[in-house]
Amino acid sequence: MVVILVVLHLCLGAAAYLILLERKVCAWVQDRCGPNRVGPMGLLQPLADGLKLFVKEEFMPRGVDRAMFIMAPALTAIVALIGFVVIPWAGILELGNGRTVSIIGADINIGVIYLVATGSLGVYGVGLGGWASNNKYSFLGGLRATAQMISYEIPMGLALLCVILAAGTLLPQQIVAQQLEGQWFLVQQPVAAAIFFICLLAEANRAPFDLAEAEQELVGGWHTEYSSMKWALFFMGEYVHLVVGAAFFTTLFLGGWSINPITGWDLPQAGGIWLILLQFSIVLGKCFLLIFFGMMIRWTLPRFRFDQLMKLAWEGMIPLSLGLLLMTSLFVYLGWTQWLWAGSLGAIVILLALQTILPSHSRANRRIGLVGSRFSPGEDESSSRLAGSG
Repeated sequence: MVVILVVLHLCLGAAAYLILLERKVCAWVQDRCGPNRVGPMGLLQPLADGLKLFVKEEFMPRGVDRAMFIMAPALTAIVALIGFVVIPWAGILELGNGRTVSIIGADINIGVIYLVATGSLGVYGVGLGGWASNNKYSFLGGLRATAQMISYEIPMGLALLCVILAAGTLLPQQIVAQQLEGQWFLVQQPVAAAIFFICLLAEANRAPFDLAEAEQELVGGWHTEYSSMKWALFFMGEYVHLVVGAAFFTTLFLGGWSINPITGWDLPQAGGIWLILLQFSIVLGKCFLLIFFGMMIRWTLPRFRFDQLMKLAWEGMIPLSLGLLLMTSLFVYLGWTQWLWAGSLGAIVILLALQTILPSHSRANRRIGLVGSRFSPGEDESSSRLAGSG
């Protein structure tokens, strides 16, 4: 109960201050100052924003499905706030007299499956919000988000299966323990880690995968008609998803509180309160670095087109993750788990070689050559076209 209460309030506070960090990172990338007026160095800006949203007028458009309109943001926030309970935030605390307690909210034997199941429920909040708003832009945003989340859950699940096969367990605590005794799975399965991180960004609707709320196309996407705290709940769910996803990635690929990515000395799994606090700080530090990296990606890379988004999932990441799963199964069966990193690189080479012999498809969205643009055809081609038209 102590772990649940501490981490729950930590996630709620992080959702507020990660928005401030996002705005600061955006300002640094764009050579601006960012929020710096409310409080010292702008640190009270999240409190001012929260107060503004609490007292802001709540608008409900005519023709909405009232029950679903209210339920959608609540469902998004609730689903985000129940996933962290199976994350091992630290090791085992020794209380004396042989008594121990795991620093985890719920030490259940289907921990990984529970986290994947709760994370996949977030699509219902987005879909309901888009459907209930009685707005064509919101509806299109909800459809985009649903298609995107369903598509990227497939390679995410396959990458997760690679880790489960290598670890031989569904218990997050045991997955961390195996990395403490050996190598981080980031070292052993770097390609699966990259796929998993990309899918985390897509599942949280983070740029460059934020097609569901593309302002240039859909005004605000599925939350166009929302205001006040209902609007804020959507973003709180997104940032809590980001925290839980970073903690999940830390558990699976970064060894939890491990500080040695290769075989050798590492922190013990059980100890006193000071060791537990150190482990907890290491996990939070890794989560912060992953979230900061995701923010830098958002403000560095441009947004995909929706057809590019789907093509990346179905023609790129799903075949690659299937190849990685087949390779991992073979290596685990043969007992070559220490050479999984070589198998990951070999799987990429084989898939690239197979791609060259597969039939190619025409590019439906190819660039059209226009005179005067940087895709302008050559002078000879232009003159021949003009002569042909004459």
